[in-house]
Amino acid sequence: VQLVESGGGLVQPGGSLRLSCTASGFTFSNYAMSWYRQAPGKERELVASIGSRGGFTNYADSVKGRFTISRDNAKNTGYLQMNNLKPEDTAVYYCKLSVASWGPGTQVTVSS
Repeated sequence: VQLVESGGGLVQPGGSLRLSCTASGFTFSNYAMSWYRQAPGKERELVASIGSRGGFTNYADSVKGRFTISRDNAKNTGYLQMNNLKPEDTAVYYCKLSVASWGPGTQVTVSS
């Protein structure tokens, strides 16, 4: 059972990134998925969630209208499309499903 995040990087304010979460070792389509983030010196916070079949989504107020969570169950992969990024979005981003432990995360840095 493994989760691996990718797609992070350095981007200027107003830019976009798409994060990916690749799952293995379990039936990905059976579980809801969430993205979390943790900024330096802060607690990990929930960013977005999506139901097992993609019919339900939920977002933190701070990212509503800018981030979109999605999934492709055929590819065992989840995504987080992040648009209009702000410096306060800088954090390590993690995907999470209840059946799996935390992955290594992917660093997102928003800076000019």
